[in-house]
Amino acid sequence: MPPSPRNLTGGRANDQMLYFTSSSLTADDRHLVFISDRDSPVPKAADPLAQVNLYALDRRDGSIRRLTDNTEGYLRSYVYFEGLPHRGLGMASVSLHAESGDIYYLQGDALCRVNARTGDRRRLAAVPSDHVTGFTHVSADNLRVCVPTIHQSAFDVADTARIDGNVRQRGLPSHLRIYDTRTGAQIEEIEVPSAWVTHVQFHPGDSRQVLFNHEWPSDCGIRRIWLWDGSAIRRLRDEGTNLNGTRRRRTDWVCHEVWTNDGNWIIYHGGHDGGAPFIGRMAADGTRHIELEFQPEFNRYGHFTTGRGPGLLVSDGYAECTPEQAATLPACGDKNGWGGHWISTLEVDWERHTVRWSPRCRHGSSWNSQDSHPHPIFSHAGDEVLFTSDAGGLRSIYALDVSA
Repeated sequence: MPPSPRNLTGGRANDQMLYFTSSSLTADDRHLVFISDRDSPVPKAADPLAQVNLYALDRRDGSIRRLTDNTEGYLRSYVYFEGLPHRGLGMASVSLHAESGDIYYLQGDALCRVNARTGDRRRLAAVPSDHVTGFTHVSADNLRVCVPTIHQSAFDVADTARIDGNVRQRGLPSHLRIYDTRTGAQIEEIEVPSAWVTHVQFHPGDSRQVLFNHEWPSDCGIRRIWLWDGSAIRRLRDEGTNLNGTRRRRTDWVCHEVWTNDGNWIIYHGGHDGGAPFIGRMAADGTRHIELEFQPEFNRYGHFTTGRGPGLLVSDGYAECTPEQAATLPACGDKNGWGGHWISTLEVDWERHTVRWSPRCRHGSSWNSQDSHPHPIFSHAGDEVLFTSDAGGLRSIYALDVSA
């Protein structure tokens, strides 16, 4: 039988990892940083007034350190539209610098830092009080943190799916605000015209470059993935023909762009208009696209993050099991829901245009909110996959051995 995932955080509260563009583990894999409502009188699932906070689990001795003292609920932002304006913990704002253990987050309009190992805290800067934010990111050298913001009027719609249209109609820009992590000074502000930006990521080897998105655009096939290259904004996916013969179209759906660890490639996924879901790769300059379609039954929503090599990925969606795998993996044929059921690893041969799936375990999460998305990541050693799941009722963080 395949190994079973281990519950790391106990299951007595709503615990979740950080958003998957940031690791939740320090570089030695010892400290797990997570968001939890374990000390709140109001459960997170019930009310934005829940006292969510940051915690660090020491995986050597099992001790848990509370890192923040938030009593104000959680902050309104992407994807927490129901949150509180200008107060509370920014649940989408947390990013970890794995080597140092420094964690960056928003508390109301304040950009703050706390260390996972020592608990030392510092207020660094203030973000504009009339703006809302999205996911943040810290550079690999720990010298810069990027906070995307847009004027709060972007959210003045009854249906959040119309935010992009509202932004385009009003001509609202987003701002990539780059702060110096030593002084707190804002050292750069890149204006992105008529766009709602939420998904920023520094290049792993060059902190002048920032990968970013336009969130929820109607013409997602050509307007999702962008790069600030240090001097100009560049679109990275236009219409055209990929190296493997598949087509890129304006009407495709494209999502969840991430750097490979070496910074040479950008991995993304989506669905071709009229075709199957796919996994894609392109060079960091927006050339040499390859988009490999999955078999038709692999169509369940999920995410992909990279492992040590550019061809190793982990996903929480898409895969459905073969009859042979169903004999050893329980409930393999369950087709309920829109999100995937399985934590799978993928070995992608980008030159030969092949994808080999290895379903590892059933994550069982409900996909009923952003917080219950599994968002799997590899440990830094590469021998584990960690993910969030509410299979037990409340959210917990699990670790799965993938060394075999």
